[in-house]
Amino acid sequence: IFFRSSTMASCVQLMFPVVVVLIAMFLGIGHESQYVFDPVKLKGISEKAIAAHAGNVTALKDHVVLQLREAYPQYITKEPEWMFNNAGGAMGAMLVLHASLSEYVIIFGTAVGTEGHSGRFLADDYFTILHGEQWAFKAGSMEKQVFTPGMQHLMARYEAKQYRMPDECWALEYARGNIVSMLPFGVADCFTSTFDLWTLWKTVSVTAKLMFENICQGKI
Repeated sequence: IFFRSSTMASCVQLMFPVVVVLIAMFLGIGHESQYVFDPVKLKGISEKAIAAHAGNVTALKDHVVLQLREAYPQYITKEPEWMFNNAGGAMGAMLVLHASLSEYVIIFGTAVGTEGHSGRFLADDYFTILHGEQWAFKAGSMEKQVFTPGMQHLMARYEAKQYRMPDECWALEYARGNIVSMLPFGVADCFTSTFDLWTLWKTVSVTAKLMFENICQGKI
C-alpha cells in the first residue's frame, strides 16, 4: 500500500508541472502579437469583390480567394477544401483558407439558409457578408441585427448570439484568439446529432494539417 501511495504521489508530482505548462500554453494562445490578418483589410477585400461580382457568388468567392492569396501569400493555403460544418445546430459549408492556433480564415455559408447558436469562445469572430443576409440577436435585445453585403458582423469573445441566414448567404469569416477553444464546438454536433464521420475526419485532418504547417513556419 505504501509503495502504491508513493508511486501515485510521484506521478502527481511529475504530472503537475506538465499540466501547468499545458494550461499556460493554452491560455497564451491569442495574443495580439500572434495575429497576421487584419479585419479591416479583409473587409476591404470583400467590398472590392462585391463591387466587381455582385450577384455572381462563384466569381465573388474566386475574387476574394485571389485577393487574400496576394495579400497573405505565406498564410493562405494553395489548395483549400470545401466541407460541411455542423455547429450549434446550424449547418453550412466552409472553404478553409487558413488555420493556425490563433487565427482562422474561411468562407462560410449556405445555399438554402440556416440558424443556430454562435458559440461562446476565447476569440473574436468577424463575419463579412459577401452575399445574402445574416440576422442575429443577443439575449435581452428585442430587435434583430441585420447584416447585408459589405457589412462586418463582430461576434465578440465571451459573447453568444442566436444567428440566422434566412436564405442563401455567404460570408468571409475571420476568427482571432484562442482557436483551440473553438474546436470542440465545431465538431460536437458530429457526435450528438449528425454522426457524419466523413465531415468529422475532413474537419480534423484539414485543420490539424494547416495548423502544423503554420507552426513549422513560426506562425502560432
